[in-house]
Amino acid sequence: MSSDGVRTLFLETSNYGWPSDVNRPDRVARFIDAAHAKGLRVAAWYVPSYADLQLDLRRSLAALRFRTPAGGRFDSFALDIEGTIVRPASLRSARAVGLARRVRAAAPGTALGAIVPSPRGLLFHPHYWPGFPFAALSRSLDVFLPMGYFTYRPRYPGGSAAYTLTNIELLRAATRNPRLPVHAIGGIAGNATTAQVRGFVEAAHSGGTIGLSLYDFATTSAPEWAELRSSR
Repeated sequence: MSSDGVRTLFLETSNYGWPSDVNRPDRVARFIDAAHAKGLRVAAWYVPSYADLQLDLRRSLAALRFRTPAGGRFDSFALDIEGTIVRPASLRSARAVGLARRVRAAAPGTALGAIVPSPRGLLFHPHYWPGFPFAALSRSLDVFLPMGYFTYRPRYPGGSAAYTLTNIELLRAATRNPRLPVHAIGGIAGNATTAQVRGFVEAAHSGGTIGLSLYDFATTSAPEWAELRSSR
């Protein structure tokens, strides 16, 4: 990862369906220590359901409080806000905002992220999460990471750039913060073309993002790495 120019490793510690608060803690510890030894930062992320807020809070705090045997820890934490078990959407939004507030209160000095659905995708599928609470979440969370998977849509030439830039613009409009820190999450690497990745990188630059990434490391090809390295 380091040799390919990666600066931040995003590692899922758990989700609402897994049996433990931190999945495979021995391997998590090895990832953290190995990444730090190479100068990489490590951001933990967790997927809440909002059906059991105590569980969601406990698992979020477990990631924030995790320590390796050598004393290493995560550099930041993000909530992956996409679960739709709780209905109606208004109740789900209220719980998402409440969880974000409680995590912020527990970690006042930590950079916190919001991994959120694509704002443009929500316009395509308005029934998925109507009234998504972008603005309210931005009062507790520092960085937004929109899942702008351009490999799903659109397919026309230049579409990955247009889709990425639109997501950035819609996100800043929804939070009413033109300077909102954004890390752009692009398409599925194994399904993307080199041209799509190039357009994604260019749009992330022109949109003033603080970072960009594809999903995921294991499926990113050599030509795609060349395009991503140009983003440095």
